[in-house]
Amino acid sequence: MKSTEFLYGTTVGRWLLSQIMKHHWDRIAVNFLCSPLSKPMVSRYVRKHHVLLTAAQERSFRTFRDFFARTREDGFLDVTPEHLISPCDGWLSVFPIDEASLFHIKNSHYRVGDLVQEEALALNYSGGTCLIFRLCPQDYHHYCYIDDGFQGTYHHIPGVLHSVQPIACETYPVYTLNRRCWSLLTTEHFGPVVWTEVGALIVGGIHNEHENQRVTKGMEKGHFDLAGSTIVLLFEKGKVELLPELLTALSEKPEVRVRQGQKLGVPAAPRHSGNLLR
Repeated sequence: MKSTEFLYGTTVGRWLLSQIMKHHWDRIAVNFLCSPLSKPMVSRYVRKHHVLLTAAQERSFRTFRDFFARTREDGFLDVTPEHLISPCDGWLSVFPIDEASLFHIKNSHYRVGDLVQEEALALNYSGGTCLIFRLCPQDYHHYCYIDDGFQGTYHHIPGVLHSVQPIACETYPVYTLNRRCWSLLTTEHFGPVVWTEVGALIVGGIHNEHENQRVTKGMEKGHFDLAGSTIVLLFEKGKVELLPELLTALSEKPEVRVRQGQKLGVPAAPRHSGNLLR
């Protein structure tokens, strides 16, 4: 049984998880992963998760943390201005936000107001679309801007550090319990987007590089530290139209694999009410 399945899928595991969080035992792991003693873990991790690295790259990392925060050697970016791109490598799921500003994931019900703790802002996303990007251990944990626009102020919300794997999300409302950081990204093609980074086991470190300034599509926004994490994007009603092939894939399975810089959609066509031809 995998460790995550044990911690979230068994009574003993859930008790152990509560003790880890209560007594902050995860700090022991953090100190180890930031020390040179963790370097032997890199080669084992690379083999287990099929991470593409050269032998020289492997040797260059002094600690496991150095490896996790590595920069990308190659990249892809759809440069067409009006194309929505994926901010990161990972698994994408899409959920409608209903008129009460709620979206539902497995056994958990999420209020946008609980996610960002701003009730007035949450109302703007009634009837909109929620995109969730789940980053896995083998993924590159840096993320980029999805469109040109203006990066607003960051709002940090303290919380616990649950795993973001599906079994954890089925057990707890992870995205409103975990440590997270949200901001408003005013985009040129998709309106104001609520962008939330959600931390996860072990550290939940979220590092953003730009604030209250103009940003460009594909520019690095930030990175996660030491563990798989999640990005949640909220779009207002009628602002984005996802690719038909993406929606078809998501109708057949709950998540689809995406790559940073990959085209996901376009601006939604404006809807006109009434007959304009009189």
